[in-house]
Amino acid sequence: MKIGDILNSKANLNNNKKDNYKYISELKKDDEIVSIYRIASKRMQVSKDGKKFLLLTLSDKTGVIRAIDWHNAELNDNKVSVGDVVKVEGKIVIFENRLQLNISKNSMLRVLDESEYDHERFIETSKRDIEKMYQELVGIIKNIKNKYLKSLLERIFVQDRNFLELFLKAPAAVSIHHVYKGGLLEHTLDVVEVCSKVAEKYSEVIDSDLLITGAILHDIGKAYEYEITSSGINVTDKGELLGHISIGVNIVEGVVKEIKGFPEELLIEVKHMILSHHGEFEWGSPVLPKTPEALVLHMIDNLDAKISQFLRLTEKGEPGGWSEYDRRLGRRIMIRGERK
Repeated sequence: MKIGDILNSKANLNNNKKDNYKYISELKKDDEIVSIYRIASKRMQVSKDGKKFLLLTLSDKTGVIRAIDWHNAELNDNKVSVGDVVKVEGKIVIFENRLQLNISKNSMLRVLDESEYDHERFIETSKRDIEKMYQELVGIIKNIKNKYLKSLLERIFVQDRNFLELFLKAPAAVSIHHVYKGGLLEHTLDVVEVCSKVAEKYSEVIDSDLLITGAILHDIGKAYEYEITSSGINVTDKGELLGHISIGVNIVEGVVKEIKGFPEELLIEVKHMILSHHGEFEWGSPVLPKTPEALVLHMIDNLDAKISQFLRLTEKGEPGGWSEYDRRLGRRIMIRGERK
């Protein structure tokens, strides 16, 4: 099975309509632009003097920017919806210490058809080589000593092409961490690598094969929970109705039926790790971690997600300063400059 073929299989979201429009990350104060962005949010507001204005959040794969329409607020509000890709004209200014797009007086937002823009503008991809990450994951699976766990992982991650077509391209989330093509594989591999080190440190209490298996499997349901479309990452109907935890457990149960003699108590522990990896009831975990392996998996999964959030905030900020407040982390973070 050639991974390159899998990565290039099915419809290519990029319709080859390359353009020279500026990405949000390229915008600077006083730029006068005509560009294409996705509407992430919109809200009609009223100023202190009673004038209506349209407040928009525009996005592409490089970031987001606030936009204000003072001139055609109601007309544009009626024309566009959240999720639309629009062509917009205006000037970049600084407002409240951040960039803002003031939409031009004579500019009307125009909603674009999918054939009119390069879809890759809205689909971020992992900076790491997806094929190399996958081969690294396969190498880890080959080193699993427990024959039942190894068979379970090989059937899913080596033999199931349909699953791989989804898994290798899937993001790990819609908005929190590893929000890009290949993000799920990247997150999975990072969790596995850290779990391996913890298993080595605490070998007297942790079953390494079991922990690594749980780390590889914990988020497999996300391959079916999320989909990448021409306008970004969306939750599938299956994802909305079942969620990735129950989807993951169902996948494991189905595959184990094909493995003769798979121990029932081992299956229960594998399922427990998937079910408990969110760690707390209020975080969506149907059960709390009750084995050493489940506890470690939860903590490393949470750690990797948090570090990913820190990295994204760092990339957006200026060295030596502070990030904007992040409501999910519940804090701003310090962005270090170079140490002397």
